[in-house]
Order: sequence, then C-alpha cells, then structure tokens
Amino acid sequence: MIEQRSDIKSVVRSNGIKLSIRSNRDRFFYPNEWGKFFDSLKYKSQQMTFDVLINTGARINEARHIKVGDIDFERNTIILRVTKVKARKGEKNPRPRTIAISPQFARRLKKRIEERGLNNNDYLGILSTPAANICMKKALSEIQVKDYYMFSIHNIRKTHGNWLKAIGVEGAEICLRLGHDYNTYLKAYGSPDIFSFKDLQDIRMILGDLYTNFRRGR
Repeated sequence: MIEQRSDIKSVVRSNGIKLSIRSNRDRFFYPNEWGKFFDSLKYKSQQMTFDVLINTGARINEARHIKVGDIDFERNTIILRVTKVKARKGEKNPRPRTIAISPQFARRLKKRIEERGLNNNDYLGILSTPAANICMKKALSEIQVKDYYMFSIHNIRKTHGNWLKAIGVEGAEICLRLGHDYNTYLKAYGSPDIFSFKDLQDIRMILGDLYTNFRRGR
C-alpha cells in the first residue's frame, strides 16, 4: 500500500506516467539534520559528493566537472568551469566562478585526492544526480527525517546559501558565490533568525573557517 501524503502533489504526463511534485521546494537542512545525514553515509564516494556540495554550494553538475587542477590548495579556492548557462540573459557559454573553501575542507579534499591517487586532469568522482538523490532520500529516511521526500539534491545548495546568510555573509557575496541574481537570492533564502545560537555554532563547525573569508560574521 502506498502512503498518501497531502503535501505531495501528483501530475500525469501526456504519456500516462504519474509524477510526484514536491510542494515545498525551499526545504533546507538544519545543521543537526546534516550531521546525522552525513554520519550515515557508508561509502567514500557518497562522503566526497556531499562534502563537496555542502562546502561549495555548487550545483551538482558544476561539482561533477571539478578537476583536481581546478583546486588551489594554497589560496583555498576552487574554479567552477562548467556553470549554468542563463539563456534569458543572453549567455551562450558557461561563465566560470572562483569560490573560496575553508582550510578544513581543503585538507579533507587533499587527503581524499591523495588516497585515490588522482592527477590534475582527473575529476573528483562526484555521484550522478539520480544516484545522489537516491542516496540522500534513502539516508534521510533511515535517520527518520519525517519529510525526507521533500529533499532533492538542489536543497543542499539552498542549505549552503541559508547557512551563509545565517552567519552574516552579505547577500551580494552569496549571489556571486552561487551564481544567483539578487531577485533569486531574495526569493530563495529565509531569515537568519530561524537558526538558534547552537545552530550557528554547528554551521560554523561544518563549514569550518569559510566564514572568516567574508567581512561579516556573527
């Protein structure tokens, strides 16, 4: 028997295939949820994928195209070379973004790269979008997050943006980092007041010293 949920809408395509549409696309992780989720991951490929996503805020397709040579371990930066092309803005080619990463995340990344014997032209080995979505929903269900079905891989990007806003990073900086325009930022990210003091401490623990690269921090 399939459980019926009032917060999931269903549509039927012209070919008769029934699809579920999430009614809450703005769901994000609270830091305690993220901690339980990440600790439940069993494989290094899963850990690599989700560690990269939460620490960069990159779209999964952007993360999948990161090569080892795109990472500067001296400056703690990553170049995202394959980014979303925004046709409505007249873009025809990807516009690379260089983003900061925390020293703590950089060390973990370097260790994993060395363990796998990767070279500068090698990709990091990020999971495919379907595999990452399946992995995430399964893990969230197992750790008993009640609305796990509201999550897709894109919600990690929303989480990153919400966390940066919560620790005092200015909207303009978040837009540059995530490749957003300001209207998207205003629509997608909530008030920092939704996080408790303990949440803010945990966010800083997960993101490491990333927030010190920005001018503001609470």
